[in-house]
Amino acid sequence: MIYVTRSTLEQVLDRVGAAVEGAGTLYLVGETSLVWEGVRSWTDEAEIAVTSEKGSATAAEQLLAEIAQDLRTQIIHENPGDVIPLPEGWRGNCRSVDRRAGTLEVAHFDPYSVSLRFLARGDEEDYKLIIAYVEHGWISMDELDRQLQELLPRFSFETIDQDPAEFRRKYKGLQQMARARGLR
Repeated sequence: MIYVTRSTLEQVLDRVGAAVEGAGTLYLVGETSLVWEGVRSWTDEAEIAVTSEKGSATAAEQLLAEIAQDLRTQIIHENPGDVIPLPEGWRGNCRSVDRRAGTLEVAHFDPYSVSLRFLARGDEEDYKLIIAYVEHGWISMDELDRQLQELLPRFSFETIDQDPAEFRRKYKGLQQMARARGLR
C-alpha cells in the first residue's frame, strides 16, 4: 500500500470529478483534511464522502474503491452522519476548499461532526486527530462540549452503536488529554 499524500488526493479529486455528474460535494474527512491542508504530510488511508444529486452512496463507494485499487492505496467512503446524528447547522461548519472536483464542490466535513464521529470510535489515533483540530484552530473544546451536550439526548445504542455512557467516558478521556496539553 502507498501512503495518501496531497498529490494522491489531487489525483483522487480529478478522478472523482471526471466520473461524477451533477451538483454535489466531495468532503474530505479526518486526517485526509489535515493532509490536504499540509498539517500532516501523509495518512495511511483517505476518508472521503461524496454527495451528488445524480449518484448514490453505493456508487461513490464503488468509484472510490476502483480509484484506490488503481492508485494502490486505501480510500474509504466515510460520512460521519452514517455513524452519529449530525448537529444542527453542521453544513455551516464545513470548511471550504479552494478547489473543485469536476461539478462537485470540495470541502472539509464539519470538524465538530468529524470529532464526535471519531470520538465514538475512541482509538488513541482518533483522540490525536481531535487534538490536532484544536491545535490548528478548527474547533474549540468549549464548542465541542456545547455541541455534545446538544446531541447527547439524540444518542442511543442504535445511533452510535455503543452505550451512550461509554461515549461519555471517552469524552472525559479526550478532555483530560486536551487539558494535559494546555488546550481548551
